Amino acid sequence: MHTRPSPRRTSGPRARATARLAAGLLAAAALLVSACSSGSSTTPAGDTADAAPAALPRATPSALSSYYSQRLRWQSCGASGFQCATMKAPLDYDNPGAGDVRLAVARKNATGKGRPIGSLLVNPGGPGGSAIDYLQSYAGIGYPANVRARYDMVAMDPRGVARSEPVKCLDGRQMDAYTQADMTPDDQREQNALVAADKEFDESCGAHSARLLRHVSTVEAARDMDILRAVLGDRRLNYVGASYGTFLGATYAGLFPDRVGRLVLDGAMDPSIDARTLNLDQTAGFETAFQAFSKDCVRRSGCPLGGKGTTPAQVGDHLKAFFHKLDAHPIPTGDADGRKLSEPLATTGVIAAMYDQGAWEQLREALASAMKENDGASLLALSDSYYERNASGHYSNLMMANSAVNCLDLPPAFTGPDQVRQALPAFEKASPVFGDALAWAALNCAYWPVKATGKPHRIEARGAAPIVVVGTTRDPATPYRWAQSLSRQLSSGHLLTYVGDGHTAYGRGSTCIDTSINTYLLNGTPPPPGKRCS
Repeated sequence: MHTRPSPRRTSGPRARATARLAAGLLAAAALLVSACSSGSSTTPAGDTADAAPAALPRATPSALSSYYSQRLRWQSCGASGFQCATMKAPLDYDNPGAGDVRLAVARKNATGKGRPIGSLLVNPGGPGGSAIDYLQSYAGIGYPANVRARYDMVAMDPRGVARSEPVKCLDGRQMDAYTQADMTPDDQREQNALVAADKEFDESCGAHSARLLRHVSTVEAARDMDILRAVLGDRRLNYVGASYGTFLGATYAGLFPDRVGRLVLDGAMDPSIDARTLNLDQTAGFETAFQAFSKDCVRRSGCPLGGKGTTPAQVGDHLKAFFHKLDAHPIPTGDADGRKLSEPLATTGVIAAMYDQGAWEQLREALASAMKENDGASLLALSDSYYERNASGHYSNLMMANSAVNCLDLPPAFTGPDQVRQALPAFEKASPVFGDALAWAALNCAYWPVKATGKPHRIEARGAAPIVVVGTTRDPATPYRWAQSLSRQLSSGHLLTYVGDGHTAYGRGSTCIDTSINTYLLNGTPPPPGKRCS
């Protein structure tokens, strides 16, 4: 999940500088708002976490029968071979008569001959990333041919996201101001300005999306997925979710364990940890990724943060010094709207590139342009890709939906600036480079107009079919230990490990990972215990 670079995202931004960065950021989308994604307690992960919501009855309640029996009207849309439809779900599952929410669905039929295995629902994360965009730009054409041959590839934008009655908050000009709010306040005046920016954002969401804000939780989105499963004619749900999409998939498994088909949870989140722990873990994860980037950078000629012999700590000091310089004197970007590269935009740009080592070269070049040529255009482009801002100054609703889901799912990490200041030493220890900014970014849910309905919990999904949980050892946004924890919580969890860098693992170049997951999707055979790939 994510809101101003505070991790929690998974495949969300569409207009990435490169296709691989696009997939990684999408998966990251869910993460950069993790700040609001967990409860406010300080309960560590483990047996002391609350139990997940109880599994729902197997029989469909009569009040929901019309939703489960509806027929979708498919029409051609977007790229060749794709069809789209609109599905209805109750706005409030506790009061189905209170009205509907309309959810956008897309599919691409299986390409092989004979009867397909069924539907394969995909979700790139966020929360807030458009699953339909992801399907049409990548999954529906880029997933392995043998998987696409056997499955109807399907996506649904979750409630409040993109085409599914999107949450609305600030307009483009207001979002420009919001993304440039100083996330490392140096004095009371700057702190007040940051709090005011968060309050304006939160109050705007409440003013423009009052009907939706109480009903965009992950539990509700998971229940929508079960209606879609039934409408598509599938007895069980087959699903691949990345980053936040793993939380959505695990939640489904907890609610409907008997309807779990083949579930892949890639870049797994741990639902049992509280917000502060979650944010500290992610902060440390980004530091780990930056350390790896630093070691790679100084081995290459022209590294803007130091040359051969420079330590990762020194690289970090150089980057921090650059951020501090921008804090006082933003640099030109050539932006049509007059935006300069400020400290918060530069920080976002660097964090965006941490999701995929394939973006490291782009980051080196962007830093060189900014630090040596006083040109911030490339770093601004990275920041814009993270926020899904186009050249016309229009933002997708990624950030808005992200906050809406995260702030409803779990209580805020911090309830006010005093708590942030008290936590700063721990965050700065976790990441000398990003800790300050990520701690303050975790304040955004403090002023949310709707009270959270969820809290940290364990998900066991007893009775579910085997579920594959994928963890990357140096994942910046979803630390590896989260995958370890989730695989232990799930009664049928199977951990698949990728030893490497970057956010998520499937489809990112590891033949071992891809073969393991494809075998599971096609044959239902999970990887053996302790399976590790590189």
